Amino acid sequence: MEILKCEGLSKIYGEGDNQTVALNDVSFSVNKGEFVSIVGASGSGKSTLLHIIGGVDKPTNGKVTIGDIDIHSQSEDKLAIFRRRHIGLVYQFYNLIPVLNVDENIVLPHMLDGRKPDRERLDEIVNYLGLSDRRLHLPRELSGGQQQRVSIGRALFSHPEILLCDEPTGNLDRKNSEEIVELLKESNRKFGQTLILITHDENIALQADRIIYMEDGKIINDETIRNINMKIAE
Repeated sequence: MEILKCEGLSKIYGEGDNQTVALNDVSFSVNKGEFVSIVGASGSGKSTLLHIIGGVDKPTNGKVTIGDIDIHSQSEDKLAIFRRRHIGLVYQFYNLIPVLNVDENIVLPHMLDGRKPDRERLDEIVNYLGLSDRRLHLPRELSGGQQQRVSIGRALFSHPEILLCDEPTGNLDRKNSEEIVELLKESNRKFGQTLILITHDENIALQADRIIYMEDGKIINDETIRNINMKIAE
């Protein structure tokens, strides 16, 4: 079942001679439960694409549909609510609030949405991330790998349909990178979340169900590695 559809997306910065085309007529769709890697050189448009899918940037032209919602047709307030409830975002830089502890950082978007956090869900996420003995620690008291686990927990907490990850292992050593990727893959399997991940690491990209290659703001190849039904059967 299709959960995401991008139609004719373009993004142009500047005007006239200073104009830069970041995205050029990008169209593709993603099925529920797929793990998709997006790869390409710096400046290929992959981060711009992810930000537009996540509703944190607007396309110059084109349409993004998640479920049955045209996300960029909504008001800013409605889009912010939609993003908090339906999209999980994980960045290379952890973007944790330095004065909040692990638990507080994880539930912050939920609290901003005016909802009371589910303590059972919080316990489940913290245990799943291996942070049970770090719950009262501030970000500065955590390793890089632990901080990225907190940012993943924050993204997972509200049961988002789509998890968007922009170079989530970019600041980590090999061991922590492997652990973070395993966590993301497990969230894809265990929680049924659609996972779209940007990476420069070919070994990470090859663990996806599908790889989308970008160059100069365009998709130049879209390759299925494994069938999602085969993955579920595993």
